[in-house]
Amino acid sequence: MSRGERFRIAGGRVYDPANQVEGEVRDVCIEDGRIVASVPDGSPTLDARGMIVMPGGVDIHSHFASSSCNHARRLVPEEHGADPAPAPNLAHDASSRSGTGGTVPSTFTTGYRYAGLGYTTVFDAAVAPLLARHSHAELEDTPCVDGGIFILMGNDEYLLRLIAAGERERARDYAGWLLGATGGYAIKIVNPGGIEAWKSGQRNVNGLDDPLATNRVTPRAILETLADAGNQLGLPHPVHIHCNNLGVPGNAEVTLASMRTLEGRRVHFTHLQFHSYGGPGWKSAAAPIMEYVNTHPEISVDVGQVMFGPAATITADGPVEYLLHKSSGRKWVNIDIELETGCGIVPFLYKDKAAVAALQWSIGLELFLLSQDPWRVVLSTDHPNGGSFLSYPALIQLLMDRSVRDERLKQVNPKLLAGSALADGIGREYTLNEIAIVTRAGPARLLGLTHKGHLGPGADADVTVYNHDSDVARMFSSPRYVVKNGSLVVEEGHLRRAPLGRRLRLQPPYDEAILPHLRRFFDAYSTVSFENFPVSGIPADPQPLSS
Repeated sequence: MSRGERFRIAGGRVYDPANQVEGEVRDVCIEDGRIVASVPDGSPTLDARGMIVMPGGVDIHSHFASSSCNHARRLVPEEHGADPAPAPNLAHDASSRSGTGGTVPSTFTTGYRYAGLGYTTVFDAAVAPLLARHSHAELEDTPCVDGGIFILMGNDEYLLRLIAAGERERARDYAGWLLGATGGYAIKIVNPGGIEAWKSGQRNVNGLDDPLATNRVTPRAILETLADAGNQLGLPHPVHIHCNNLGVPGNAEVTLASMRTLEGRRVHFTHLQFHSYGGPGWKSAAAPIMEYVNTHPEISVDVGQVMFGPAATITADGPVEYLLHKSSGRKWVNIDIELETGCGIVPFLYKDKAAVAALQWSIGLELFLLSQDPWRVVLSTDHPNGGSFLSYPALIQLLMDRSVRDERLKQVNPKLLAGSALADGIGREYTLNEIAIVTRAGPARLLGLTHKGHLGPGADADVTVYNHDSDVARMFSSPRYVVKNGSLVVEEGHLRRAPLGRRLRLQPPYDEAILPHLRRFFDAYSTVSFENFPVSGIPADPQPLSS
């Protein structure tokens, strides 16, 4: 069955939280790449009796299509031979590509493996504007998933100058221009001000009111300016924030301060696990963090769960990666991306017998289990920072099965877990409906993707069908069928088609009066001309903005 055909997925137990459907036995009808109310009798049928039917998965925060990922692949050549990815046997002798696996798979492998888990939409969460062209090339080379990129702005020299001059309206227009010029989907902030401070020889900032030595701009001003810009531009996804002091004991204080600073504004805090550490020393601060999130509906988060095993830490937060390199002794890459941001990469291994890794694993689960609104808490591992996206089935099992979770808790290093909510015992078990929310309906809603994350008429025909299995990890690791944009890509558990995905991007409005000033800045400081900076030829129509 290929795009353009009409067919019926018949008799499955459907979980479609966006349409208040929880485990009802019903048909899902598809025509011309969309979900429709019905198809004529006699249309082709997929027999889903006894199976679980959900929308295609939506990954709100991953690192899979950027120049940083390309550097990471080159940094771990030992993984290439250890986890080769042979070309799949596609239907009708269609051509397919081999590749490499490991913590940062090659492009084709990434698309195949996401589809093999039932995921059909993925966003790369941190792309430098200057390198957006590379990301679009990688997205073009990643089949089976629709994709987009979040554009880094929190340490941008031009933006910092506007903030220092008090020109917040011009900063908003710059953010709108930059998203359109780079084919981006959302504003991303990483360690606001801290990367620029570190690059310019100043120590990393610690608090929201630590000024940059070069222009006296503070992290608080950066957060406020960009959060307001995103909301005023009507972006479908609010500003996506990686707080200051990632990975540092006691960083929950600045995380809560950031949330309070932006109270009342739509904001999204990312990989919250890495920002929920109490102090002094190492301890969990998941409870006060989630207490605040639970009582502030304007805030959404993704967790960034740590899963034991190999990882590759990839972040614009260069100073954090330098500290990780120094403390672990592992090889690393550091990149200074001109006037915009930085990047650090350190291959890593999370061991269950390491006290800090055990605490990180515990904190992530606490954030999930203490959440009162699954629509605002998204499942992620910050792939590949906390672990590969291939660990999602195991993470889902930990959330759904307390016995598995408690048994795993007995095996980890307990040194830093005393007094944590998980060690004290949390009986909550996620339901299939809640899993459908945190992996599909919730992230689609938070991204403003009205045609994704649900199975109502008019939605994209992205559907995953799982064999019902008491072994939750096994069930979610190998879907029986996956439909992408109306095309059956996984059939009887095997990848059979690999269609190109679509690009999800925005083209916000902005006052063109900013352009002469911006052109002069490029002429004075940039190695790329103003005319050559925008990315052209992106094969997609812009997504609509919020009202």
